[in-house]
Amino acid sequence: MSDLVIARAMFGTTMAFHIIFATLGIGIPFMILISELLFLKTKDQDFSIMAKRWTKAKGVLLGIAIPSGTIAGVSLSLLWPGFMEVIGRVMALPFQIEIYAFFIEALFLSIYVYAYDRISAKARIISLTLVTFGALASGVLISNVHAFESTPAGFRVENGHIVDVDPWAAFFNPSFYVTAGHVALTALMTGAFVMGATAAYKMLRNSPGSRSYKFHSKALVMSLVTGGIIALLSSLNGHASAQHLHEYQPEKLAAAEGLFETQSHAPLLIGGTVDPDTQEVKWGIEIPWALSFLAGNSFDTVVRGLNEFPREHWPPLFVHTMFNGMVGIGMYTLLIAVLGVFWIKFLKKEAVPKWLLWAVTLSGPLSVLAIEFGWILACTGRQPWTIYHVLSTADSVTSQTNLGTLYMLFVLVYLLLGVAVIAVLYYYFKRHPLMNDLSNQTDGDDKNYTVH
Repeated sequence: MSDLVIARAMFGTTMAFHIIFATLGIGIPFMILISELLFLKTKDQDFSIMAKRWTKAKGVLLGIAIPSGTIAGVSLSLLWPGFMEVIGRVMALPFQIEIYAFFIEALFLSIYVYAYDRISAKARIISLTLVTFGALASGVLISNVHAFESTPAGFRVENGHIVDVDPWAAFFNPSFYVTAGHVALTALMTGAFVMGATAAYKMLRNSPGSRSYKFHSKALVMSLVTGGIIALLSSLNGHASAQHLHEYQPEKLAAAEGLFETQSHAPLLIGGTVDPDTQEVKWGIEIPWALSFLAGNSFDTVVRGLNEFPREHWPPLFVHTMFNGMVGIGMYTLLIAVLGVFWIKFLKKEAVPKWLLWAVTLSGPLSVLAIEFGWILACTGRQPWTIYHVLSTADSVTSQTNLGTLYMLFVLVYLLLGVAVIAVLYYYFKRHPLMNDLSNQTDGDDKNYTVH
């Protein structure tokens, strides 16, 4: 591989690893907050136990998210000095504010964990609200750098020099709101379905009617209701994102849909692979006129095809697969949420069929995979640009060579960290089984569960 490809692979691997923990770092605190709110409303101590057990998982994941995020930041400086020069002059604001967002998250998580028995339920909810806010703000602020890369604003390049810098115009670039909304919603959705998948898997290992089964059933319903609502909102935001691409990054939309010729009444192609030689999507399912409607709310909307752009400016065409995978998983999770809630809450069935529990279990890892697909689509779909139509990836990469060995070491470190976090979570919850917490329950006189 060329040094450019290795540099891209190194940073891509770093972000693919970090984004898992960053996403769950947003979604899990939100689920803990929901469980604390339900505890405050219902006085059902099961929700308090959920919150405390999920907090242990949040702590372990945060322990990996911090170093992996630090590595990502250092990698930006070492691998992409040309890019960081522009960011340092124009777009440093999100990085500066993100420090305070992380401070809020860490501070109030510490208060929640270490002062749990000393503060009221309402105080715990306030702490968790601020933890979730800090985590969300961190994700949105860092993602806003990507939004800036897609729709740069707040500066001009004159004779090779950056002039007329407006940091706030760069911050509130045209992609800010769409990107922020999508990052927030998909992170919250992923957290809900990962928790739901965990509950479904535990239900598969317990008999219906058992104390453990009933406990996890409550977690399952809470996760499916939360995840289903957010999945619906995320799909609406995805529609807005497609219209945004139509206006600001038409070649990315064309690549994502395998559209080569500019046309109105453009079809939406589901599945298949894009063949640049024959300029068609093989084995895809075509929905007539749907892409035009998706792009502009009208079947008459003219969608620009790839042939309008120089071949060297085409994004890699495998982004079509990433786009289909992301959308397909989103629709799957929404369907599973509806089926699960309908079966448990409306049909009033105590036992959930195993096929449905396995389907929910699958939704957890699939949600994480959708996050990866979305990130690859967003970043790779912008190629060959680091900053769209301003700075190419080739011009922003480091001049350092012989990166291959370092890349292999990076991969080894991430493999070790991944195995370590799984082992720690597995052995912690094995040594602290749910039944121990359930057996310690009281009818409400335990000071740990008192509502003030």
